[in-house]
Amino acid sequence: MDLQDQLKQLFPDHEPEDTPEEKSSKDDGLWLQDEPILCKYEKRKGKPITIIEGYTGADSDFKKLAKDLKQQLSVGGSFKNDQIIIQGDFRDKIMAILKAKGFNVKRVGG
Repeated sequence: MDLQDQLKQLFPDHEPEDTPEEKSSKDDGLWLQDEPILCKYEKRKGKPITIIEGYTGADSDFKKLAKDLKQQLSVGGSFKNDQIIIQGDFRDKIMAILKAKGFNVKRVGG
């Protein structure tokens, strides 16, 4: 006897609602823009960082994107002045993640 049968026995008058479908991995509720997002590499105080800028959507969406990137790459970073700053040189991985989400990404620098 599975869970649905047990629930029907406990609540015979209840009609179950349709369960909402899960979101696809491409649809994170982020606004996708036409212009490319810029992905830069810099060294600050001798340490490499990757800077992502050029997103014209809401700040909350950009912060959510920053959090998601930091979690997927397992690195530190921050969101300041409409830029995502990721510790380390992860341009290739970041570009692959952003392209999988549907963004147009442009690599800036060497």
